Amino acid sequence: MNRSQNVRASWVTTAAVLALSAVVLGAEPPLPNAKPVPDMQVLPLPYDQAGFEHQGRELTRYHFGHELRRPYWYPIVGPGGRSLTRMNMPGDPGRSLTRTAQPQDPNKPEDPLGHSHQTSVWISHKDVNGIDFWRDGGPIAGQIVHQTCREGLQYEDGPPGASLLTLNHWNDPKGKTVMIERRRATVKPGAENSWWLVVDLQCEAPQDRPVTLGKTAFGLLGVRMAKTIGVTDGGGRILNSEGQRNEAEAFRKPARWVDYSGPITNRQAAGIVLMDHPANPRHPAPFHVRDNGWMGVCLTLNEPLAISPKEPLRLRYGLWIHAGVPDAAEIDRQWQAFAKEDRASMETKKAVK
Repeated sequence: MNRSQNVRASWVTTAAVLALSAVVLGAEPPLPNAKPVPDMQVLPLPYDQAGFEHQGRELTRYHFGHELRRPYWYPIVGPGGRSLTRMNMPGDPGRSLTRTAQPQDPNKPEDPLGHSHQTSVWISHKDVNGIDFWRDGGPIAGQIVHQTCREGLQYEDGPPGASLLTLNHWNDPKGKTVMIERRRATVKPGAENSWWLVVDLQCEAPQDRPVTLGKTAFGLLGVRMAKTIGVTDGGGRILNSEGQRNEAEAFRKPARWVDYSGPITNRQAAGIVLMDHPANPRHPAPFHVRDNGWMGVCLTLNEPLAISPKEPLRLRYGLWIHAGVPDAAEIDRQWQAFAKEDRASMETKKAVK
């Protein structure tokens, strides 16, 4: 059944339900112009938030308030209504972000504030024209600020998915914009109760000067897994497209995808696959993965990347949220489908008068 047939069937079902309700309840005649209700919806919420729902069940929520250091998605809801990600993972403040690539010591004590920047699923970069958008504080810490202009927020419901187009300014500590970023987040259902969060980015240089994304392992997309899913804390598993497992093998290695799966109850497991699209520059990307429960895709691990005012940088990343612990063959089938998809439009649709 194709998409138009699905929509027609949905409309017929909607009309039949309304007609039956009218007969049973003795209500007024059914609505003759009733339209099908999209399975996927993105809903405006108070306090600068937007909720993505599938048939009334919230899958994730986008937070974009001006008081935040950066926008983020939380929760990432998996089986049983449990979030597969967490906020503000504790870390060791003495651990340098520029240190050599060494596995983390699981016995080293952690403090409650060291990694407050790790907010579930987020976009940021440690070096944009010398400004640090990764950390939450310091003399060169920048802020990614959502713009409230007309082109800064556009909601679109499904089918086949719901999307939210936003506009962000990456500002230095004095408020000067060093980079402009357009972001489209698309949420859609997958097979066997799985679902997708696909993030399209367009990074633009302001008219006065180019933008340089500096050499670093931190940027552009990070994921902080729930504590029980982590390899160290929960006995979870990291697996990449090259067959490498856990931090000891997969740390900063190039891959098409990385899966982080682990227990969410005593009887259930679930996880997230982070995917790099083949149209992205420097694909396959290195992935920064940790046994303590976080993973990120690295765009500029080995060398910087310049963005000219005339040529924006387009990027596309996919997150497949799944139940269980899938094998490499199943994950690769999902990646192949993701790789064949065209990049989403970043244009704002004109309002209908």
